[in-house]
Amino acid sequence: MSAMPEQDVAISIQGLVSRIGGHTLHDHIDLDIFRGEILAVVGSSGSGKSVLLRSIIGLQEPSAGRIEVLGQDLNNLSGDALVHVLVRCGVLFQDGALFGDQTVAQNVQTPMREHTDLPQKLMDEIASVRLSMVGLPPDAASKYPAELSGGMRKRAGLARALALDPELLFLDEPTAGLDPISASEFDLLVRELQQSLRLTVFMVTHDLGTLRATSDRIAVLVDQKIKVGTITSLAQDPHPWIHEYFTGMRATAQL
Repeated sequence: MSAMPEQDVAISIQGLVSRIGGHTLHDHIDLDIFRGEILAVVGSSGSGKSVLLRSIIGLQEPSAGRIEVLGQDLNNLSGDALVHVLVRCGVLFQDGALFGDQTVAQNVQTPMREHTDLPQKLMDEIASVRLSMVGLPPDAASKYPAELSGGMRKRAGLARALALDPELLFLDEPTAGLDPISASEFDLLVRELQQSLRLTVFMVTHDLGTLRATSDRIAVLVDQKIKVGTITSLAQDPHPWIHEYFTGMRATAQL
């Protein structure tokens, strides 16, 4: 793959080391995520996929290395300067992470209340637009998370992630727990939103169907390192785990 111009890099990870409880997950890994792409991250359980995501959005402090987000070195930022970068990022956590005592509309408005002084009427209007964008009906706004199906909660969480019109979207196992039809519909939604909103998407997933439907490139965490490619190129990789993941029985069953 040809090198991308420097200005096209949205996230740059250099020499990242992550240690949890004395165990090294990432050993000096380098990775660039380019503007406008969907990069999917895969790896075995315990390989540090979610830790990598959390490190990029400032929830996990690396043991060493450098992470630049939208041209800003997170190591050199704190307080308002760090918040200014992070509000340009939307995050959908695996379980949706919705507040159970708030309606769906109130959940979507949470980032607005935290980071803006918008009047309530305008927040209501924005929440309505975001819910429509993710394919939820108008009556979902007044419901509580417990009243929604798993797929609808995912969509509500996605609406909240988009509340502040972010440039970067982070998805942690977005189709986990969904039936195949709902997962395929969510994959299509992610790709449509990425194209229409010109988002850069960083997605942790284990779902081969999602990889095929959405990803432009795939980063594989293996042996504390990282390898980047496409499904086609990674299927030719000689590493046993990578080869089995992309060519094994589960992979060929989804062709």
